[in-house]
Amino acid sequence: MRPIVALSFGACGSAAALRVCDPLLPRFAAEYGVGLGAAAETVTAFAIGYGALQLVYGPIGDRYGKYRVIIIATLASALTSLACALAPTFGALVIARMLAGATAGALIPLSIAWIGDAVPYERRQPVLARFLVGQMIGISLGQLLGGLGADHFGAPPVFLALGAWFGATAWLMWRFAPARADAASSGTVAGSILTRFVSVLKLRWARVVLASVFLEGVLLFGALAFIPTHLHRAYDLSLTAAGSMVMLYGVGGLVFAALSRVMVRRLGEAGLAAAGAILIVLCFATIALGNAVLMATLACLGAGLGFYMLHNTLQVNATQMAPAHRGSSMALFATCLFLGQSTGVTLAGHGAERFGTGPVIFGAGLVLLVLGLLFAAARRRHDRLA
Repeated sequence: MRPIVALSFGACGSAAALRVCDPLLPRFAAEYGVGLGAAAETVTAFAIGYGALQLVYGPIGDRYGKYRVIIIATLASALTSLACALAPTFGALVIARMLAGATAGALIPLSIAWIGDAVPYERRQPVLARFLVGQMIGISLGQLLGGLGADHFGAPPVFLALGAWFGATAWLMWRFAPARADAASSGTVAGSILTRFVSVLKLRWARVVLASVFLEGVLLFGALAFIPTHLHRAYDLSLTAAGSMVMLYGVGGLVFAALSRVMVRRLGEAGLAAAGAILIVLCFATIALGNAVLMATLACLGAGLGFYMLHNTLQVNATQMAPAHRGSSMALFATCLFLGQSTGVTLAGHGAERFGTGPVIFGAGLVLLVLGLLFAAARRRHDRLA
């Protein structure tokens, strides 16, 4: 369990770096004299760097050892966080954020692939849920740090704190590294990088999972990026308070981690995905259309629970799309997710400027409902054919 705990700390830093700019968007817009859509490039650039490098990290992890590559990438993430803190202009910040996404991109997908190698499928979903506690806390931590930076300290101290976290986590990973992790995984995949990706993409179920997670990234993360701004504008909350409320999104994930074994047994994978999508649309509608702070607070928690019900189901299916190419499979999965996110944040930014943040959040919830129900139906059909 100690290596998984160390990997979970890395997932926390990666998720925090991903979400830390969400509450900072209005401050970036004011400080650099850009529109809200342009300020969102700091989120989009991270997602592009994160997604693009997956196509490199997956095969490298398969060939040279997933755990070893994660440690190196964590050290690199400390350096790119420092670069974000020292960026002198908005353009330099966008470039630094892209580099930060590129280095942080190894942490969660390769960790999930490593767990897929080590844990049997029938026990994998609860173990992944516990590992992802770090990611859940990271989402909340990023929102809180970003809100504090927006209201009080500015962005540089926030990025310095992230750099310190990554540095400490790299030491922890090295300290708890499993003795045989890299030796067991370094030679499992033969052939060229292209061959490995083609082998995965030939599988029909793999294409279904990858298309689903791309659309999930477009819809959910595009809306999520603007929830703090919506709470600030529509509910008259400070950005720190708005970021703190969105922290409950991560608490919803912790609820899922605690109940995952029971929920998987009761609902099954298809039922879990469908129920998660229904919960997301209800919570997004509450945030977008309501004006009561208490209801919005509960909705943030419920949206986090719904998201992890849907997303964890997609993740566990991704680990088994092509077991012989697990690192490459998770690389494609992460690439689709974060390319979807980069597309979604850009579209949501322009939509927020034209229509407002409320319609963007509500519309994303409606389409996510359709996506979740369709994936649940596809999962049931896949079980019948298996």
